[in-house]
Amino acid sequence: MHIELLEALVNQVGSIVLLAVILSRFRIFRSLLTQDRIQYRYLVLLGIFFGLFGILKTYSGIPVKGALANARVVGVFVGGLIGGPVVGVLSGIIAGFHRWAIDIGGFTAFACMVSTIVEGVMAGMLSKYFYKSEKKWLFALYAGIIAEAVQMVIILLVVRPFDDAWGLVKIIGIPMIFANGIGISMFIAIVELFYNERDKIAASQSRTVLSIANETINLFRRGLTEETTKAAAIIIRSVTGASAVAFTSKDKILAHVGVGSGHHIAGANIVTEITKRVINEGVSRIANDKKDIACEHKGCRLKRAVIVPLRVKNAVAGTLKIYKDEAITPVDEEIAEGLASLFSTQIELSRIDEQAKLLDQAELMALQAQINPHFLFNAINTIVSSIRTSPDHARDLLIKLGSYFRNSLNQPEEISFSHEVGNINNYLEIEKARFGDKIDIRYNIDRDIKHKIPPFTLQPLVENALKHGLLSRIEGGSIEIRAVQMGTDLKITVKDDGMGIPSDKLPDLLNDNVDSGSVGLKNVNKRLIYRYGSESGLKIKSMPGFGTEISFSIPG
Repeated sequence: MHIELLEALVNQVGSIVLLAVILSRFRIFRSLLTQDRIQYRYLVLLGIFFGLFGILKTYSGIPVKGALANARVVGVFVGGLIGGPVVGVLSGIIAGFHRWAIDIGGFTAFACMVSTIVEGVMAGMLSKYFYKSEKKWLFALYAGIIAEAVQMVIILLVVRPFDDAWGLVKIIGIPMIFANGIGISMFIAIVELFYNERDKIAASQSRTVLSIANETINLFRRGLTEETTKAAAIIIRSVTGASAVAFTSKDKILAHVGVGSGHHIAGANIVTEITKRVINEGVSRIANDKKDIACEHKGCRLKRAVIVPLRVKNAVAGTLKIYKDEAITPVDEEIAEGLASLFSTQIELSRIDEQAKLLDQAELMALQAQINPHFLFNAINTIVSSIRTSPDHARDLLIKLGSYFRNSLNQPEEISFSHEVGNINNYLEIEKARFGDKIDIRYNIDRDIKHKIPPFTLQPLVENALKHGLLSRIEGGSIEIRAVQMGTDLKITVKDDGMGIPSDKLPDLLNDNVDSGSVGLKNVNKRLIYRYGSESGLKIKSMPGFGTEISFSIPG
């Protein structure tokens, strides 16, 4: 009797495995089982599904001595392991209440209801340990065997008379414990295959996105242009094997590489209706056939596509379109969404770079406006006073002044270090003409310096040393301009032996939130950090009565 019953239960397990394999082919069922965080409504659906699964196995039970031997618990226990307490309790109540309400199998109906609910609760409580286990099928096997053993104990405790209960358990106990334990384990093994498949797909998807990201990382930092989008489209098509890849702005085609490039031409107006809807609605769309794409060109061979919006500050700036010959899969959607997010970030960074660049230029112009007027006024006064007494010297100063202002206008982003030093020399020669022997200038500069630096980097430092350091002393002082090669870096120092800076003011010199009066120093510091990084910012050392030293580094 044991052998025949075990064979019959094993046949039921076979049908369970077959059902699991069939269900695995349905996308909805697979998505329910492979979600990392299942929403509550999906938990309810899982509970109902596995409860109905338990009911189905009740009807296929095998009559034994006025009771039923069946695989009802397989559905309930699997549901609890996968979905947690909510699914376990709900499916247990559904399957258990049905078992008791219709009174199938006589005197064990109430005990089977209780045991079914208890096993559902057990599975739900074990769910978190199930997900942590390395071999989930083995965990499910052990847990399922224990759960079925608990069912036998409940039958013995609840069913009366006891002798009838004991006689039933002796017959169905071992076959149901092992057959249903194996059924639970095999169902979980199939579920594990789904997870492994998901992980493989995710890994493949990540490799694809990372490969494209690695090759396009700097493209969109130059903006959303025909040049950058064409280069990106070529890379995406090569990596993904798409039939075509395209980019658009809000109203124009920026690039189209692959099938359809003969009439989807860069610079032309957008011709597909689905793209216009994505731009207007800001929501990704999938075209499953030529009608969905709705290209205005009659001979267009584009079949299917996923179209996703590119955003800048939450506003649609354009679209990315990946066309394929075969059906668009969830993986294709996720890859397109991931790339769109990556490109949107890069486009946003390009806008930030451009704004920072404009700010840098504006600050440079503000610095020039701050320096030039009062310097020009003083220089003209100096030259005027020298015209009668020393016309040749006045002429030389006028030439230097003209050279200084010519170099100050329309400055590029970077100039050679020697060019900057030459401009500083013109500036200092004019200032020396004003103050005579009170100023001593020393240059300590390595030969053959090839570095470039932002314009108006040295002058604010030199002017600060002159104005606040030396001219406050009756006897004046000296300024040393030092430039030393340190590996590939260039370290530049402006040092004076003037009045120095009070220690209480030193920490706030470069603080934008404090009005320290050092606009020029703050401007230079910000421009250096923006262009070269925080390590290249100004370093200030000073001691009252002994002078000040300001240095910074330009990377090679």
